[in-house]
Amino acid sequence: SYNYYFILFGYTVLVALVSLMLFLFLNKYRPEIFDNNTKVSFIFFNILLMVFVTTLVVKYDETYVFVVPLCILPLLLKTFFDARLGLLVHVLTVLILGFVVPNSFEYIFLQIIAGIVTILTVSELYKRANLFITVAQITLIYIIGYLAFHIIHEGSLENIIWFTLGSFLLSGMITLFVQPLIYVYEKLFGLVSDVSLLELSDTNSKLLKELSNKAPGSFNHSLQVANLAEAAANEIGANAMLVRVGALYHDIGKMLHPSFFTENQITNVNPHDELLPKESAKIIINHVIDGIELARKNNLPDRVIDFIRSHHGSTLVYYFYKKQQELEEDVDEAAFRYPGPLPFSKETAILMMSDSVEAASKSLKNPTFLMIDEFVDKIIAGQMAADQFINADITFKEIEIIKKVLKQKLTNIYHLRVEYPE
Repeated sequence: SYNYYFILFGYTVLVALVSLMLFLFLNKYRPEIFDNNTKVSFIFFNILLMVFVTTLVVKYDETYVFVVPLCILPLLLKTFFDARLGLLVHVLTVLILGFVVPNSFEYIFLQIIAGIVTILTVSELYKRANLFITVAQITLIYIIGYLAFHIIHEGSLENIIWFTLGSFLLSGMITLFVQPLIYVYEKLFGLVSDVSLLELSDTNSKLLKELSNKAPGSFNHSLQVANLAEAAANEIGANAMLVRVGALYHDIGKMLHPSFFTENQITNVNPHDELLPKESAKIIINHVIDGIELARKNNLPDRVIDFIRSHHGSTLVYYFYKKQQELEEDVDEAAFRYPGPLPFSKETAILMMSDSVEAASKSLKNPTFLMIDEFVDKIIAGQMAADQFINADITFKEIEIIKKVLKQKLTNIYHLRVEYPE
């Protein structure tokens, strides 16, 4: 048994090497995942689960080894994180499984190829057809690969083990269960996938219905911002689904005092006329804090609350600040500033730009191409001058592209035509 411990030690070193590679990759290329214990636990939990299930199956009867739906792993990781991480984790898991399964080279070859196919085909899992197509492709690749190996060994297509082909089909069927599994994982690990973002983007949800009843102007504004922001996100390759949901919910805090926001004022009565500018500013600024509380009460995910939190950054409520200056000499600027934080991702930065541009565009009288052009430049230049985007990983080039999209969209909204000569 002295030998047994030595062998065990050897295996331990090899598996430790694989884990180390994953840690190094996360540390170097995915620091935001590496720093998040829940996400790291999620990745290792799934690796362990796959290894555990495969080991059980091999112990029971090794002919069943291909029934284990290993491609669920890259599917899950791509849904919650990204494709590159999904592929790496899949390959590392397959390398560990090579110690457990019979014919390990064939197994590793087939599984890695199938994993790559999974990563290359699946996009937008929240569209129902895509999962079926992906599973069909994975199963096909397994079968082709298996037949090719069979030809190499046998020199002909005789004596095919039909059971193995059947187990590929069975594995495909089980892979379809990734959808409910995603839901379970979201609840267990508090992660958010595009599937739940799709549910949140439904404007018939309780919260958005309430917003459209209490603050119809704000609701309408949010829809417009969502369209602008989604188009901008698509152009620069940001997560358009996330931006859209963030935009729909970013102003929910306004439904507590709707009449204090111009877009909801139907009559000429302005409740701000009876208040000091300082008090007015406080009500305006509070829509962010109210929004965060409402979102928490309604269990919106943190990724969405981030948009509510950062959509005004640390900007000034300029209108009331100026009004207060008319009343007194040295005004305390802090009372007229949003508390922040600044936008800290491409997505939150896009929302901030789209929100300001959409809101301010309402004040344009008879806009022309030139007016819209200068107007968008001016607003975004103002935000950049106020250092609102210094925490967001967004480039100058991307900001230019976003401006172009916003100008195009506004031109369409205001139905501008080229001026024809009489």
